[in-house]
Amino acid sequence: MGNLALDTRVEGADGRFRAHLSRDWEVWGPNGGYVAAVALRAAGAATSLRRPASFACQYLNVAQFDAVDLAVQTLRASRRAAALRVSMTQRERPILEALVWVVDDNVPGLEHDIAVMPAVPSFSALPSFDELAIPGYPWFPFWNNIESRPIDPGERTQAGEPVYRIWLRYRPTATFDDPFIDAARLVVGLDTMMWPAASRGHEPQAPYQAPNLDLAVQFHRAAPEAEWLFVDAQSAIGSGGLLGCRSQMWTAEGRLLATGTGQLFCRPVASS
Repeated sequence: MGNLALDTRVEGADGRFRAHLSRDWEVWGPNGGYVAAVALRAAGAATSLRRPASFACQYLNVAQFDAVDLAVQTLRASRRAAALRVSMTQRERPILEALVWVVDDNVPGLEHDIAVMPAVPSFSALPSFDELAIPGYPWFPFWNNIESRPIDPGERTQAGEPVYRIWLRYRPTATFDDPFIDAARLVVGLDTMMWPAASRGHEPQAPYQAPNLDLAVQFHRAAPEAEWLFVDAQSAIGSGGLLGCRSQMWTAEGRLLATGTGQLFCRPVASS
């Protein structure tokens, strides 16, 4: 089992950092949201500002489960905001490029909230994947790191709506005081649930995988005390091998924490 705080930590200074990608976060390789979370941690280590505002990245190559180097450059900085660029490489091979905005967490501003969480059963009323033990479910090591309670866990026999809704809680540690680790758990969930949403719009044995080409996240508010998180992921369109996806993360009380968008690229499943 992985640990989000330990497995995304970076070491270094002066804009030069190193991290080690853990095999505990494997899906089709290192989970994309996990790799993005490492880049976000590097941004947090390079600034004194403590509120992540937005994160956008391009996935350039699949990394190996090994050390990665991260170079963080400050593109703009003021007392209240900073824009950072994070370049992740592995043995000089580009893995990810990210742009991160970070702001002062004590800035007053306009306040409104008309976001409405979908009406779904509470996590307390649903069984976990561990309890369901669905035959044939592709249980990658990644899933050991979260307790997952899907809204619709039934085994699919035909195409349905391209929507995936799930409650999740990280384990062995569910919440984090560090704002960049707290934001990292949102990044991982928003990224990961896009493919399950898109794939549900097609036959269960459709011969494709679709890794994310990119990910963009807007962080609306923090809730470091919230153990359970609800993800609502949808793919409104798939065309020409591209799948457009959007996901949102909520607390159990219905507070919207973050919104993510991503473009996925279909690839034929390799024959065994």
